[in-house]
Amino acid sequence: MIRVRYFASLREVVGTSEEQLPPEHAGTVAEVRARLRARGGAWAAALDDYRPVLTAVNQQLAQPDTPVTDGDELAFFPPVTGG
Repeated sequence: MIRVRYFASLREVVGTSEEQLPPEHAGTVAEVRARLRARGGAWAAALDDYRPVLTAVNQQLAQPDTPVTDGDELAFFPPVTGG
C-alpha cells in the first residue's frame, strides 16, 4: 500500500488527512498525482497542475519524476513562506 498524506489547505479541500492506495497506483509522483486528480471534485481542485503543491516521498522532498512504490509514504502540501 502507498500511504498518501495531505497537509494544511490540501487536507481541508479533500476532507481527509490521509488515505491508502493499492500498490497498482505506484509510479512517479506525477503519475500518482494525475490518478488522484482524475477522481474529479475536491481532488481535481486540490491537485490541479496550476496549483503550487510540494511533494515528499518518505519525508524527502520529491520531484514529479520521483518514483513512488509499494510501502512508500507520499505527502502533498502547499508551499510555505516566512519572514
